[in-house]
Amino acid sequence: MSELLSLAAASIAGIMLGAFFFGGLWWTVRKGMASERVALWFIGSMLLRTGVVLLGFYFVLGDDWRRLVAGLLGFVVARLIVMRLTRSAAKPTPFIQDARHAP
Repeated sequence: MSELLSLAAASIAGIMLGAFFFGGLWWTVRKGMASERVALWFIGSMLLRTGVVLLGFYFVLGDDWRRLVAGLLGFVVARLIVMRLTRSAAKPTPFIQDARHAP
């Protein structure tokens, strides 16, 4: 029973790390594109998100391969959840060419 609880905790930790990573990516794209320093936003966000996730996997999930696999599965599940939530928030608009500019 203790091992099952350990794997469930690892899955939840993976979901939380994935939500942080992919939610942070979505937030960075939205804020970074409106900024004057786009490269700084994207590079800084990548370093922060990657560092937090690597440290999280190392300290929380790194001692057993089964916990690591459960955490990675949770990470992928979080990716799917964030993709579904952000798809509904950012509806694509059809491409309309501006009539003032030549093609």
